[in-house]
Amino acid sequence: MKIARIETFLVPPRWLFCRVETDEGLVGWGEPVVEGRAEVVRAAVGVLAEYLIGEDPLRIEHHWQVLTKGGFYRGGPILSSAVAGIDQALWDIAGKAYGAPVHALLGGPLRDRARVYAWVGGDDPSEIADGVTAHVEAGMTAVKMNASGRLSPVPTPAEVDAIVERVGAARAALGDHRDVAIDLHGRASLPAARMILPAVAPLRPLLVEEPLVPEQTHLLGEVVRSAPVPVATGERLYDRAGFLPALKAGVAVVQPDLSHAGGISEVRRIAALAETYGALFAPHCPLGPIALAASLQVAFATPNFLIQEQSMGIHYHRGGADLLDYLADPAPLRIVDGHIARTDAPGLGITIDEKAVRQAAGHAWRNPVWRHDDGSFAEW
Repeated sequence: MKIARIETFLVPPRWLFCRVETDEGLVGWGEPVVEGRAEVVRAAVGVLAEYLIGEDPLRIEHHWQVLTKGGFYRGGPILSSAVAGIDQALWDIAGKAYGAPVHALLGGPLRDRARVYAWVGGDDPSEIADGVTAHVEAGMTAVKMNASGRLSPVPTPAEVDAIVERVGAARAALGDHRDVAIDLHGRASLPAARMILPAVAPLRPLLVEEPLVPEQTHLLGEVVRSAPVPVATGERLYDRAGFLPALKAGVAVVQPDLSHAGGISEVRRIAALAETYGALFAPHCPLGPIALAASLQVAFATPNFLIQEQSMGIHYHRGGADLLDYLADPAPLRIVDGHIARTDAPGLGITIDEKAVRQAAGHAWRNPVWRHDDGSFAEW
């Protein structure tokens, strides 16, 4: 069996799908994308495809090694994301070739279902309370929310109090038997993180995500030592080497993205590395159905799995497609009582509606650029 064709599709609201076809008719799907730079990743997939055409798709690890190391210049989000989507598609083909789900190829399942969380929006506490209540009524057991919008380098007491008030509204709606995760989105400086994390600690968040930008991973130890809350990071780290300093700093949860961090092949190794540091594994995934399906396959086979992000109804989808719109059958990704059940269907366990993908209108999604009141750049 040989790889015969590799295609990519820009699909709304902000995704890039990759289709790998073999000369025997097996097709695998992946999701290689950097949000806001999808066209650039698409070009990278095209370059990598030059190596793959005519190769055996089942030599997944060999291809991963060549694609990540075969160029003199290595790494970075564009290359790692291009490799990630191809890697997902090759695992999908392997599962279909062997008649087994990917989690079986990774050593077999450890759990029957994976816990997921929902995003909740809203700029004021009343909106957050209403959003959380709707998720609770739908059976969700955990939500995640942005801690704030634009954040001052050294937040005022009012800024910190506003964060606590908003998280408090979520906690009140959730009660004590459900969880709230807080995303700082890299918007906090070190002094800001030292102020915010102790302030929200009494509300007992499941985790506080990305308190610092990835360039400041060397400062995470200061954040970890400053507050008794689980610190999480990793959506903008792309390989084991990038996660090692964060783990040495004492982060409690790693959040590699299956569409950014080298795909299934590398993320399973990141999870194993995290396990040796006593850290938990919560894959980042505000993306599409293929990325989620790949994430779940790893989650089902990973002992230190904590919870899975998913994008159903997320604010990025407004005016575009939602998570299940490109599936021929949405059942494998249905959320019931805050969990997605394990499927034993071969490959990634989902069937893409190829007609819908080919008819998709494309997109040119870009993240906003924020500025402080003085006109200087602010982290989004």
